[in-house]
Amino acid sequence: MRVSDFDFELPSALIAKRPLVQRDASRLLVLGAGGEEDRSMAELDAYVQPGDIWVLNDTRVIPARLLGRRPSGGRVELLLLEPCDEDSVWKAWGKANKPLKPGQQVEIAPGFHAEILEREGKGLLVRLHAENVQEAIERYGHMPLPPYIDRPDTAEDRARYQTVFARRRGAVAAPTAGLHLTEALMERMRAAGAEFVHLTLHVGPGTFQPVQVDEVERHRMHEESYEVPEVTAERINRGRAEGRRIVAVGTTSLRTLEAAGDSGCVRSGPGRTSIFIYPGYRFRIVDALLTNFHLPRSTLLMLVCAMAGRERVLRAYDHAIRQGYRFYSYGDAMLVDRHGGKTLRCLRSGG
Repeated sequence: MRVSDFDFELPSALIAKRPLVQRDASRLLVLGAGGEEDRSMAELDAYVQPGDIWVLNDTRVIPARLLGRRPSGGRVELLLLEPCDEDSVWKAWGKANKPLKPGQQVEIAPGFHAEILEREGKGLLVRLHAENVQEAIERYGHMPLPPYIDRPDTAEDRARYQTVFARRRGAVAAPTAGLHLTEALMERMRAAGAEFVHLTLHVGPGTFQPVQVDEVERHRMHEESYEVPEVTAERINRGRAEGRRIVAVGTTSLRTLEAAGDSGCVRSGPGRTSIFIYPGYRFRIVDALLTNFHLPRSTLLMLVCAMAGRERVLRAYDHAIRQGYRFYSYGDAMLVDRHGGKTLRCLRSGG
């Protein structure tokens, strides 16, 4: 299978650089049995089947970009990836005019600096020095917007590059499908028969890394940490036994469920996964997926194609481009399933 099989032309004007004023004002493309349906996110409750279990990733994005300077004045950018055994020591990526070396100091703000402990390729191990490291990161860090949003982050991004149900700090990228949900929309979905459960996968920057090989099967995914609460595993396993539909909100929720459910039942507890889902994958847990529109040739697009079929998904993407849908993290959404769209019926009267 060739990576080029997942390529398409996307006009740059369709890349969403900023969020809409209202979260649920985004458009929703439903890939149903009869083809594409153009809807809005505010209508998502019309596609809830009574008994559905919708799975949310409650990770919280940290302001992981630290902008500082060497003692010589040279600019340095650090991207925190994940903490080690103690909160002050982090794995990180670094960017500077000259390579960062162990022992060097990076001044971020008065009373807040980083010390380079180790270097291995692009990766760094850094120790953060501050009276309260977490508070210093929150105060002086910048939101790690994706590289295709080529603008400085703003105060608006602090709120909007975060889901309304974000709880557990640790992600350096948002689980973007969840950005569309509001408390009011979720209440309407509950009234329609949806049950919401949570898990956590701390999204890493590898989600934006391009595939560097020509053959899909040769690609190796980045590794991320996750945790499935016991109550979530119990509800999903019971729901599957009862024939209820499992809907993943976002590719990160889907990857977590399939990694934790590789035996056919979802295991609770912490774990790490580098699962790579592409066409030919046999799904064990998830029936349907709410997701944004993804980069050409990306592993996320391959995952959606595994769920709904490559040709079908690429036709839907062509439709979305012709209809002017907004793409990527701050863009519009798509609802797909692995049953040919047969479960994606609009139940609202007149729908």
